[in-house]
Amino acid sequence: MKPHKLAILGASGHGRVVADAALESGWAEIQFFDDRFPDAETGENWPISGTAATMSERVAEFDGVIVAVGNNQTRLKLHRNLTAGGAPMVSIIHPRAWASSRSSVGAGSMIAAGAVVNVGAALGEACIVNTGATVDHDCRLAAGVHIAPGAHLSGDVEVGEGSWIGVGASVRQGIRIGAGTMVGAGAVVVSDIADGVTVVGNPARPAS
Repeated sequence: MKPHKLAILGASGHGRVVADAALESGWAEIQFFDDRFPDAETGENWPISGTAATMSERVAEFDGVIVAVGNNQTRLKLHRNLTAGGAPMVSIIHPRAWASSRSSVGAGSMIAAGAVVNVGAALGEACIVNTGATVDHDCRLAAGVHIAPGAHLSGDVEVGEGSWIGVGASVRQGIRIGAGTMVGAGAVVVSDIADGVTVVGNPARPAS
């Protein structure tokens, strides 16, 4: 049976990207929930049906739920709260993305159009692999990681919880990136990065 009714928490730009990917991959009905309600009542072509609290009360109505919030820490916290409350958390993979059948994708994750997740890669819960990004063989992404559009991870890269790999960044094979770390747009990472560090440049170094 095809999936039918999806609830998306977060009706901003990323939420619309998730909704579009969901429709393209076979979901029939989308409802948004956002704490801007009732000041905001629509997310592009889809209604905003209430706040996060409203969605928590109505999760039994849906075949799937996903959090579409760009901030890594916020997305992961909301995802875990909904999971603990018994919500049917799902992942969304755009049909024009490639996720190897020999990779694993955690609940609540989203893989956008043109992205690649290769053999042996493992994504934790509530990750984003954004438009045209690549996660190569045997990479390990902890929960709440965001690989931004056009960023590329070579094979056997490890990324800690809640880290952000910026637009167009490149990471050499075998690198370890800590938790809560930010890799700036276009950065080239050629050595390991500790927890909680922001790096920029080529080669990537801590921001001053």
